[in-house]
Amino acid sequence: MPRQEIIRKARQDKRAGKSASTQAGEFVKDEIDRIRKGKHGARSTKQAIAIGLSEARRAGVDLPPPRKGSTKKSTRRSARYAYEVGQGKRTAKRRPKVSRAVEGVLKKEPRSTASRSALSKQAKRAASRRTAASRSAAARKASHTKGSKVRSAAAKKAARTRARRRS
Repeated sequence: MPRQEIIRKARQDKRAGKSASTQAGEFVKDEIDRIRKGKHGARSTKQAIAIGLSEARRAGVDLPPPRKGSTKKSTRRSARYAYEVGQGKRTAKRRPKVSRAVEGVLKKEPRSTASRSALSKQAKRAASRRTAASRSAAARKASHTKGSKVRSAAAKKAARTRARRRS
């Protein structure tokens, strides 16, 4: 179960008009932090992200399950169940034995999947699958919901990285 602080941050994002994936990002970030602290590991960066998204769905973030063709059937079913729990359409069946087994397996998995380089590789791979127009539209929407202070900081950072690339 995610910490109350994370749920609060996600709700704050929702009030600010940010997308469901941004709200879910709070849960993914928390999962990455848990792995970095050594609470457990993950087989891959994708798995760490999937755990975070599942927790987001269960906590009530309006993040529908993936469409047919993009993921396997069992993943879609799992996501649908998590989504229904979050939307109050289904009560979660508590399965302590399964929960303990999963935790035991995750404890044996590597922690390096949450490293900066692993996350960077995953982000680049995910971005490369999207069209330039889609990436641009996402950036445009993000700039609307950022607020002037954060937008100014982002612009300054962009200018710094441009200056660094030139030299």
